[in-house]
Amino acid sequence: MYCFQKILDFEEILNLLRGEILGNIEKFNEIADRYDTPERAEIAKIIADKIKKYIINGSEKDAIDYGCGTGLVGMELVVEFRSLLFVDASSNMVDQVKNKIILANIQNADVLCCDFEEQSSIELRADYIIVAQTLLHIKEIKPVLSRLFEILNKGGHLLIVDFDKNNSIVSDEVHSGFDREELADILKKIGFLNVYSETFYKGSKMFMNQDASLFILDAVK
Repeated sequence: MYCFQKILDFEEILNLLRGEILGNIEKFNEIADRYDTPERAEIAKIIADKIKKYIINGSEKDAIDYGCGTGLVGMELVVEFRSLLFVDASSNMVDQVKNKIILANIQNADVLCCDFEEQSSIELRADYIIVAQTLLHIKEIKPVLSRLFEILNKGGHLLIVDFDKNNSIVSDEVHSGFDREELADILKKIGFLNVYSETFYKGSKMFMNQDASLFILDAVK
């Protein structure tokens, strides 16, 4: 669910997750209060700036930031939407976002601690769902993507940002990125239309000490 910009940051979290399954909530709870770093804030700003280019009439739209972590990306996007709901399975991560909302006196945002991997029925609706470096930590992505499809209003947009597939990365803790064509095929089978994606950022040693690139994918319901 979260951005890892430098190998030391990534190794810190892998040490916490060692021997555990993808997306271990308890371990992310442990690092919530020290998750924010200048490096993560910098890449979050880059991601948010790219997402903004895909938002149409956002002031009339309701959005969800799924797998929001500490809200580094979503806090950059609050002013773009009528409302923004921050959702994460880690209660401590959600608490971090809640504190930021209170301190900034933001009126159009709220938080929800919820795990879409476990929750079979979700009473939420949105025009935009943002999933920024979240799929990377979800073991079975299709069920979660299907739930996101259900939540979206007709004509709504699912905006995914994650790493492009890197076959040199082998890990039991995270996916090695995603093949955009394979991901688009999964989304189309679920029912999404007009799937478009592009690589927009490349960095040195971004992902498990490997050079990596980030893509954005826009899928319309």
